[in-house]
Order: sequence, then C-alpha cells, then structure tokens
Amino acid sequence: MPATVSLPCRWQFWIDRGGTFTDIVALRPDGALVTHKLLSENQRHYEDAALAGISDLLGTPRGEALPAARIAAVKMGTTLATNALLERKGESTALFITQGFRDQLRIGYQNRPRIFDRRIVLPELLYGAVYEVGERVAARGEVLQPLDEARARRDFEDAFKRGFRAAAIVLMHGYRYPDHEQRLAALARAAGFIQISVSHEVIPLMKLVSRGDTTVADAYLSPLLRRYVERIARDLPGVPLMFMQSNGGLTSAQLFQGKDSVLSGPAGGVVGVARTALAAGFDRIIGFDMGGTSTDVSHCHGPFERTFDNVVAGVRLRAPMMAIHTVAAGGGSILHFDGARYRVGPDSAGAVPGPACYRQGGPLTVTDANVLLGKVQPDFFPRVFGPDGNASLNAAVVREKFTALAAEIHAATGKSRPPEAIAEGFVKIAVDNMANAIKKISIERGHDVTAYTLCCFGGAAGQHACLVADALAIPRVFIHPYAGVLSAYGMGLADISAIREQAVETRLEANAMPQFEGVLSKLAGDARNEVTGQGVPQESIAILRHAHLRYEGTDTAVIVDFGSLEEMVRQFEAGYRQRFSFLMPGRALVVEAVSAEATGSGAPVRETFAALPPRHGPAMSDRKARLFSGGAPHEAPVYRRDILRPGDTISGPAVIAEANATTVIEPQWQAQVTPLNHLVLTRAVPRPKREAIGTKVDPVMLEIFNNLFMAIAEQMGVTLANTAHSVNIKERLDFSCALFDTVGGLIANAPHLPVHLGAMGESVRVVATENAGKMRPGDAYMLNNPYHGGTHLPDVTVVTPVYLDGPAPFEGAGRGGGGRHDGGLPREATFYVASRGHHADIGGSTPGSMPPFSKTIAEEGVLFDNFLLVRDGTLREAELNALLAGGPWPARNPQQTTADLRAQIKSSEPQLDVEFIQVLQDQIAPLEKQSQDTVQILERERLQHAQQLHDLEQQSQDTQAQIQQVMELLSMLQAFAL
Repeated sequence: MPATVSLPCRWQFWIDRGGTFTDIVALRPDGALVTHKLLSENQRHYEDAALAGISDLLGTPRGEALPAARIAAVKMGTTLATNALLERKGESTALFITQGFRDQLRIGYQNRPRIFDRRIVLPELLYGAVYEVGERVAARGEVLQPLDEARARRDFEDAFKRGFRAAAIVLMHGYRYPDHEQRLAALARAAGFIQISVSHEVIPLMKLVSRGDTTVADAYLSPLLRRYVERIARDLPGVPLMFMQSNGGLTSAQLFQGKDSVLSGPAGGVVGVARTALAAGFDRIIGFDMGGTSTDVSHCHGPFERTFDNVVAGVRLRAPMMAIHTVAAGGGSILHFDGARYRVGPDSAGAVPGPACYRQGGPLTVTDANVLLGKVQPDFFPRVFGPDGNASLNAAVVREKFTALAAEIHAATGKSRPPEAIAEGFVKIAVDNMANAIKKISIERGHDVTAYTLCCFGGAAGQHACLVADALAIPRVFIHPYAGVLSAYGMGLADISAIREQAVETRLEANAMPQFEGVLSKLAGDARNEVTGQGVPQESIAILRHAHLRYEGTDTAVIVDFGSLEEMVRQFEAGYRQRFSFLMPGRALVVEAVSAEATGSGAPVRETFAALPPRHGPAMSDRKARLFSGGAPHEAPVYRRDILRPGDTISGPAVIAEANATTVIEPQWQAQVTPLNHLVLTRAVPRPKREAIGTKVDPVMLEIFNNLFMAIAEQMGVTLANTAHSVNIKERLDFSCALFDTVGGLIANAPHLPVHLGAMGESVRVVATENAGKMRPGDAYMLNNPYHGGTHLPDVTVVTPVYLDGPAPFEGAGRGGGGRHDGGLPREATFYVASRGHHADIGGSTPGSMPPFSKTIAEEGVLFDNFLLVRDGTLREAELNALLAGGPWPARNPQQTTADLRAQIKSSEPQLDVEFIQVLQDQIAPLEKQSQDTVQILERERLQHAQQLHDLEQQSQDTQAQIQQVMELLSMLQAFAL
C-alpha cells in the first residue's frame, strides 16, 4: 500500500548509508514513496551505493550521467565518519597546543573503561604530530606569555613539508580568549593547510581535553567528508544536497562538519521513530534499530534526548548528539561456541564477507540463525547476492554449517541437539544482549519500560520484536510500514537545524540574567542566519534556548529550557531528582553553558495511505513455512505486507514479509493493522512466567545468566554513582559492586576496582557466618574491618542478603510489611549483593582517613565490624550517627558519609522480579562450575606451556653444552697443529 504525500514535481531521495546496507526512500513526482536497498560495498557492480540506488530508481543505467534536473533534493545520513574513526582512515592531522601540554590529550582523564585487561591497548591517536605553541593566557584573560608567531610560523611550515594538510589548534582558555587561536589560524592558512579546525570555533566550551579531542576529530574527519560531498555533488550538479547531523538536524553539505557527523545515520532513525510513533499516538517510545552490524537503542518522550559528552571509537567528542546506545548485536554478529557456552559477537561479518547465507563464504551469524529457524524467508529477501548480484539468500549452506556446529557441540559436551535448537539458543543470547542495552537507556535512567511502546525498525528488528518485548515486559510493539528503511525515512522527516553553544560558568542569580540573555541573543542570531542561508523562510524558523545547569562543585549538568530563574530551578530539580534521586539544598547552581537551536523545515510531509477496495473475510497467507520457536516447530502462515489492510488481525505464529524487512509474530502474540497501515503487536495471552530450567549445565542459559548477573552488578554501579553525594564515588567512581553466593564465593562482578573485588568475598563470608539464623529480608550490614576482608578504613562494604522465596531486598520492608513473610522465622539467603565504596572521610587523625604515620587503627578512622545498618528496610540512623561520632577521631562530615551509605543501600536493590529470583538459584552452581572448569583449563594450558618452556630451556642447555664441547675440541686441534 504505497504512501503518498503532497510535494513537488521532481524526485527527492532520502538515503541512509549504513555499514551493511544502504537504504533509500524516494519521493516520486506523483507524491508516492518507493524504497530500495543495496549492499553498501559491492565494488564489482558499483562504486557508490547511494548513486547506484538513485540510478536504479530513476531508470538510468549505472555508470551513465544522472539526470540532475529531475531531482529536487538529496538528504543523506552516512557512516563514513564513524568508519573513518574505527579504521583510523582520516586526514593526516597535526596538533598545535599550548607549550607544556603536548601529551595532555594522550593522558586524557585517566579513565579505565576496561580495568581488568592485563594488556591495555590505548586507542590510536588521531593526530600524527604535536607542535607546542609558545603562548599562555590565564583563566581570567591575563597574557602570561605572548604568542611566539615566528616559532609558530616555522612549525606550520615544517608540518606542511612533512605531509600534514589538516591542523587542529587548541590553546589553554582559547574558548574564552580566542585571539591567539585566531592568529595561529591565519598562519596555518598562509602555510597552505586545507583544513584548519580552531577550538573556539569548533566547541567554545571549557575543558581542554574534550575541547581538544573534538577539535582534532573535526580536523581529522572534515576533509574526508568534503571529498565525499564533492564526489556526490559532481554527479548531481545543482542538486540541493543535505546531510543528517549527529544532533538529529539536517544541514547543507557545505556546512557538514566532521565533529557533527559520527552519528549521522543512527540519528535519522531516532527522528523517524519519534515522528512516526507520535503520529500513531504513542508518546513514550523505546527505539530499537537492529541492522546488520549493530543494534542502536534510544529513548523518546518529549523533545529529542541528546548527550554532549560522548566516546566514539575511543575518541572523546563534546558535541550535541542523539542519546543512542549501541551494542554489537546485529544481524551480522558472528556465532561462537567456546567449548562450554554459546557467544554472540561482538565481532561482525559486515557486508563482506557477510553472513554465511550471503554466498561469500562468511561465518554463521544471527541472520543465518533466523534463516534456519524460518524467521527470514529467502524468497522475500532482496536478491542482491552471488557473483552477479541477483541471487537470493543461500539457505542450504546455512543448514550445512549448523549441522557441522551441532556435531562440534556434541563432541565437546556429549549432548545432542538439533541444528534448530542450537540456532534458537544463539538468538536467545542475542535478544538478551539487546534487552540489556535497552535497560541502559531506560531503567538505569529511571524510566519504567512497562509503560512504553517498543518501536522496531532496521532490517532485523522485526525478527526479534516479540522476544525483546517479552524480555522487558514491554506491552506493545509498533512497526511502521517503512520500518526496514526507517532511518532513511527519517532523513525526509527531519528539520534543518543549527546549534550554537557558549560557555559562561556563572552562578544562576537574578543579577546574571541579563548576561545570559545577551549571550543567547547572539547565539540565536547566528543559528538563525545559518538556517535562513539554507533557504528556510524566517517565519518558518523556531528558536529553542537552553541552559546547562549544575550544582557548584559537581561535574554533572542538567539541560533545561531557558526562562525565568524560578522556572529553571524547578526544571533542574525535577530532572536532577529523577536521575539521581536526591537534591542538594543550599548548594548554589552554576550555569555551565547556554545554547540556542534554530530549526526550520519546508512543507511538512504528511502521510496518507491510498485506500484499497474492501475485502471480505480474513487476510490470505501467501504460503506456509516451517517456523521453529519456543523449542518446537510450527507451521506458520507467511503474509505479504503489501496485501494487509487496516483492520486485519494476524495471530502468531506467523511471518509478515516484505522487501526491506521481516516481522515475526511469535506464538501467543498478535498483530493488528491500524487505519494508517501501521502494525501494532500485542500479547494475545498474558506473558508466561519463567520456567525452572534445572541444575544441569546448559550452554545457552549459562551465557544468558552470565550476562544477566553481569548486568545486575553493572546496574548496581550505575545506581550507586547516580545517587551518591561525594566526588569520590559519584565522579571518581571509586567503588565496586558484585553478587556472591551463600559462602562468599564471587558469582559475577561489574568491571570495577580489582582491589575491592578480591577482598569483598571475605567480608560477605563474615556477614553470612556471624549472622546465620538472625538476618532476614530488609536487612543490610556494613563493615570495613581489615581483618574481615576490608582494605583500608575509607573503603566501606555494604552487604545485603537476597531471598529466593521473598521480594527484592527492601521491597515492602520498612513500610508496614516488616519484610518477613514466614511468621518471623529466619531463612537462609539465596545469594548476596555487596558494594564497596571509598568514602571521602571516615574520621581519623587526618582528613581523608589515610594518615601516613598511623600506629593504631583508630588513627585511620572509625571501625565498622558486622554493623547492622538496615533492619527490616529501615536505616538505623541514630546508631550509625553514634558510631560515626565515636572514638578519638570521629568522622568530619557524617552527613555526606550517611548520604553515600544510603546510595550503597539503594544500589543493593537490583531490578529483580519474583520470576527471575525463582530460577536464579538453579544457575548459580552451574555458573560457578563452568568458571571452575575454565580456570582448570587455563591452569592445564599454563602447565603445558611451562613444560614446553622447560623443554626448550633444557634443549638450549644441551645445545650450549654441545657448543662448548666443540669449542674445546677446536682448541685442542689448534694446539696440536701448533
């Protein structure tokens, strides 16, 4: 059923050039929309997928000149910049930075994202050379050292001779006092540089590291983008060419900058999700974009959510971007079996060689698993494979490879499973990975996903829609008719936009309001001029003004609409409380920065779907297909999407196939077609409870529970960081969270501090042993005793028991329920959760509680040993305060210590439902057994390597002895000859 819109008499093309596929939505002169999909890389048949797709839709033979007069506009999102960062294939760039700071960008913030890696591989730097600039301006504008222009000129000339053509200029406090940067830019132009990125123009905000990294990335990527733009423009002379920015707005190709390009493609998907879902009546959306390489998830409720501090491919970028979380679980994610458990990804087969079914000799992937399960029907998939680029997916090679994998698994485990069961196991793991990604942008930020709609798009999302929704208890799924190409569709729905920012770093006070107004007026004028310069009438432009507020002395800003002082404070407190669960009364607010966004669009694109003649009776399926789901085969009808009409209801199991995507209706689900031709999937029967899975080692469930346990520990860490008060825990992240069994054995931990994790088990063991028969639901214990697993006294551990046949740790406790549900009799805990945080001060003879010359434990601070911190869900605050105030050197800031302990208690409330707790215990033992087996395998390998090394050493010694004998023989012969 083609969509129609009211628009011009020439073609428009909306394009998303992804890592695996390039999707195109074209607006024809008659107002109808058509779609097209190609492989992004196919050098045997075309040089550029976007241009090839335009040729196909216009009916122009590939390679011939495109009829530019027939094209009204091209709007494009591209992964070009992202790939350049991943592969480090940008322009050769030289960094010019204030003298004394040449290594500052390499040093960065000393973050340790992979703290357990024994061999740390730092990301490759984007710049190839560093030149220190003789200059220094103080924070208040005093020129401490004048700019040495003669030296700088020589350095620019030297860099140019060495082959550098892009220059990144980053000076201390240059964002506020740009004179030196402006003079250096003039010298760089005189030297011949083709790209000059200056920090006060790229990102006029404080923080040298993030400002420097962003400026370097802009210099590194912009020439690459410019060459691509020139190449497209050369084949489309005179055609308006626009690109999607990471912030979700379109801009002219000539204004497209490197720093704004890294989320160009995914941003179009978020725009498409938000606009189409809102039109369908859904205002709380979880965007689920599953493509060939990865899955992008996003949260939409009201205005677009953006982040300003991002890390992409190991590069820190401080630029407005759509808040998108990416996980390496796409259709091309490679399937692995390591001898004990299944794993999915993170490596991907990409477009070349692609999945095994792509006919290019690729490995087994998630897409192959769905082909085997019948969830992807080759007859309805684009025929773009094989030597001639016109063959369908190869289902035979998929079955062949899964049969071989089944034999491998049988040999390793002794268990015989049909290939379909193995494929479904891998899909379950992929679904679990994607569900955990959605938790990061929803539950961890305080959003209840059960009140949301899952909006699926991308070529592979519909295959997993029902399964992901079930994993998160999301009640409905929304699928647009163009879900398979929704990122491309979003390019056509996006506004033209421009954003301007400026650091102010001033307290939010009444007398500072005129200053903020003045800065915002200038920023808004600059943004408006950029949008009007792209052909948008003044009357069609909207201006949005924002202030970035934070508590004084903290590092986390909340973005609010700029308005009256009282209104901004109200917005800030509401946003801060939702994210961090507390406020800081009496703490001053600081306006870190202000920003203005100008948005404008031409004629709105409004969908209307052509009416089809009425049909009597239910929709007729195209064929029957064998579908494997829920551990059993089914005969499922396959429906063509284009024959479905408003009012149709499809009961699962069923497959709805179309050219650009496949939607699987799982058993116990149903799909309804709305008047706007949208699919809305809901459960036909209530979601079943989880079934007990037994105590035998299951390779699939081992991986799922391994990921789930890890996700719980990570969620604890996010909660702790969000709700803590001190800089130590909130910003330095000096804490650790983990799950333990009933004797203190480590089950799973988040990647936090190893020194904590290695000792926490002993603390849990002490609590479990000394409180046996006394603890109950709603209790929590605290200790820092070095003789009971403590490290030093500021590291305080909070241990909380979790019970199999009861609620989550503090559910109902302290609210009249008491927390006991068995007549008051003590019960044995199922497992324990624990967190250890470094408190800023715990007393002692010196602030910080780490005196270098202490002789007694009291000099280091207050000692906690198996202290009952919470009883029946209620904090024992009076007893805690008495303890903190006791001893010869009491705590100096007991209010902050108590606040951080509350945060640790809060983090001990993982999001566990009763169903999960019921099956949790069964998998603890198998998981520990698998871990022990892994350690034993590693130990055997170590001993084998040690023996091999010993043998080599012995051979070396024997060889040396032989050489010594030969040398002695030669000496004797020489002596005899003489």
